[in-house]
Amino acid sequence: MAKSASTGVSPATAKTERLLNLVIALLHTRQPLSKAKLRQAVPDYAQGSVEAFERMFERDKDELRALGIPLRTEPIDAFFDDEPGYRIDQREYALPEIDFAPDELAVLGLAARAWSQASLAGPAAQALRKLDAAGVVRDESSVAGIEPLLHTPDPAFEPVRDAVLTRTPITFDYRGGSGDLAHRRVQPWGLTSWHGRWYLTAHDLDRDAPRVFRLDRVVGAPKRSGRPGEYAVPSDLDTVAMIRRSTGDEPPATTAARLLLRDGAAASLRRRGTPLPGEEAPEGWTALELPTGSLPRLAREVCAAGADVRVLAPPELGSLVAERLRAVAAAHGGGEA
Repeated sequence: MAKSASTGVSPATAKTERLLNLVIALLHTRQPLSKAKLRQAVPDYAQGSVEAFERMFERDKDELRALGIPLRTEPIDAFFDDEPGYRIDQREYALPEIDFAPDELAVLGLAARAWSQASLAGPAAQALRKLDAAGVVRDESSVAGIEPLLHTPDPAFEPVRDAVLTRTPITFDYRGGSGDLAHRRVQPWGLTSWHGRWYLTAHDLDRDAPRVFRLDRVVGAPKRSGRPGEYAVPSDLDTVAMIRRSTGDEPPATTAARLLLRDGAAASLRRRGTPLPGEEAPEGWTALELPTGSLPRLAREVCAAGADVRVLAPPELGSLVAERLRAVAAAHGGGEA
């Protein structure tokens, strides 16, 4: 008997591995798969009784559909429809062609390095070997977009993520910035990574107001306190704006900045700016106007672009850029700039 891919791991991780194996099995076939073949292909399905497999498979089907994965039920044989088969429609599952700007490609390149350490590569490979052994014809081109989930050091991540996806109220003990421990009852709205930390945005039931919680301050495992789908998430929810306000990082409203950008450079600044047709610009340069938001943050972006950006206004931004460039020059033995 094959060893379960979930041996020695938490229940939440075991479920994630099992769902990944199931998605790969359903994408790697051109014909619908019977329950019997799926039980052979997914390691966890073969560990218990037939009744246990049936219950687990029904729950997993509902989970995939709740995640928006187009799981279809179709007859295996056109002449005999007494046994249903299952597959994922690749046309509905596949993303449309997407074009990326150079700065977006750079971010994707950095993110790709993280996937190389993914812990689900072994179970995924095992699922493919099971399909081969079962004689299933695989479509190699259909799983190019499949990637495993990254693990996080926050033990509350898995239950909070599940609560967000299923819109289920939860309770947990939370240690605030003052160090005091308080019991919180919330309706989870979103889970967002911000400046290296994970934040839960939610409606606090006791305070009857929106609140933001840092996941690393949640003590113990959150517990469900209601039924899935019993509340609605606001349609205009902006999780980043909520986190900015809670951390005091919300950019103040200020006047716009005017910059000169060398053609073909500083793509992130260029995408946020609008051309200034009345502004004289040297050949090979473009004059742009863009919201300043936080002046220190914009100054860091301008400094990162080096000689490819010049500040026209406001003077406060020019002073911040000059101050930072002088500090860099001094740190590298260049003296005053």
